[in-house]
Amino acid sequence: MLNFDFYNPTRIAFGKGKVAEIDKLVPAEARVLIVYGGTSAKKNGTLDEVKAALGGRYAEEFSGIEPNPTYETLMKAVSKIKANKLDYLLAVGGGSVIDGTKFVAAAVYAEGDPWEILLQRGANVKQAMPYGTVLTLPATGSEMNDGSVISRTETASGLHDKLYFTSEHVFPQFSVLDPSKSYTLPPRQLANGVVDAYTHIMEQYLTYPVEARVQDRFAEGLLQTLIEVGPKVLANPQDYDTQANFMWVATLALNGLIGSGVPSDWSTHMIGHEITALHGLDHAQTLAIILPTMLSVRRESKRAKLLQYAERVWHISEGSEDARIEAAIQNTRAFFESLSVPTRLSAYNIGADAIPALLAQLESHGMAKLGEHEDVTLDKSREVLEASI
Repeated sequence: MLNFDFYNPTRIAFGKGKVAEIDKLVPAEARVLIVYGGTSAKKNGTLDEVKAALGGRYAEEFSGIEPNPTYETLMKAVSKIKANKLDYLLAVGGGSVIDGTKFVAAAVYAEGDPWEILLQRGANVKQAMPYGTVLTLPATGSEMNDGSVISRTETASGLHDKLYFTSEHVFPQFSVLDPSKSYTLPPRQLANGVVDAYTHIMEQYLTYPVEARVQDRFAEGLLQTLIEVGPKVLANPQDYDTQANFMWVATLALNGLIGSGVPSDWSTHMIGHEITALHGLDHAQTLAIILPTMLSVRRESKRAKLLQYAERVWHISEGSEDARIEAAIQNTRAFFESLSVPTRLSAYNIGADAIPALLAQLESHGMAKLGEHEDVTLDKSREVLEASI
């Protein structure tokens, strides 16, 4: 097992009716900015619940956070905070709203150009506004980690950027996880959430063995749970126990626990970000496209863990090593497809002619050596993309 430091200060309030605990979790004197996306938070009553829980606290609202939160929109929230002397953020939504809130929390205190937070991957973040979250869409795990992904449409190059940053200063102080808030989500968002969580786990688990037995068993259990509850949450989204398990798996998938002491491989995510930036696909859709192909193209460097994955997650123990590996990869692809998330670029009308621009984006963002061994060069990324058509 590799050396590691594990730190996670986020308090979790889990269960039905837990939104009311905001009254205990937000400081009584706070001047709050409630941050959310579109109209769903209003339609399903969550926003009213949040405002009721805030009681007499001063509160303003900022809506319009996009599914891929943009720098341009988020900087408007920063301006509102500064103009109205607000000092606490409350994110109501899924991973995009929470990611956006993290950037806003850091950007308020940025010295110089706030975009440098993304360019420096968060290394220049020294402080951030306190904030809490009310999760309405299980997927990214952003409600219990220190990472954020932000897009920018207005760049000097004319190309779209989608970059990430991390900083221990942007952990949520608390997150309310009420599974009933996911009852009315459309199938596409639920399916995306399952794929997103699954890939988060895989990119921390499916690398190479380091005798991290605890982390491996945690990861394998989470993957098996997603395989079990993924189809059920689509078939019956108002089943509380199914939603509860789904929500908690998605949170545990990226709260730092299973990634401690093990190598990680975020090459699927990095390539996926560029597909979203240039073609507008949902984040999870890009992951469903790239992950199975990434595993296939890099099966030799990942051989030991692919065999472990085949046996422990998919219960494949017969046949040659190559046959077992192939079956595990195909099962992964079939699982995503069973959720109605296509796993080929061509399903989204993206052909081989799109590959040069995607590679140029990777190069411009310093993504020419990805993976746990830093061996996913631009040539290897090209091979993955070509095999994903």
